[in-house]
Amino acid sequence: MSLTKNNIVEKVHGLGFTKFQSVEIIESLLEIIKSTLEKGEDTLITGFGKFCVKTKGKRRGRNPATGTDLILKERKIVTFKCSGKLRNKINGSK
Repeated sequence: MSLTKNNIVEKVHGLGFTKFQSVEIIESLLEIIKSTLEKGEDTLITGFGKFCVKTKGKRRGRNPATGTDLILKERKIVTFKCSGKLRNKINGSK
């Protein structure tokens, strides 16, 4: 089962917040993360991980439908690296 935004809202709602407050908290958190990444800055959430904006350079590609070669332009991507604590928790280590 995958975790959805609605699941997160329900968990926050279970902490005693109203449903409206829970939605606002989660939406605000996600907007902060998105706006930080849009500026090209990294987002570090201690104990969870780090979202990084990286630039992929131009590269040669191929259109799979036609087989023609083309040059893919430079673009930015978001990567995630989990923290050591999270990695240990996932792997059952202490």
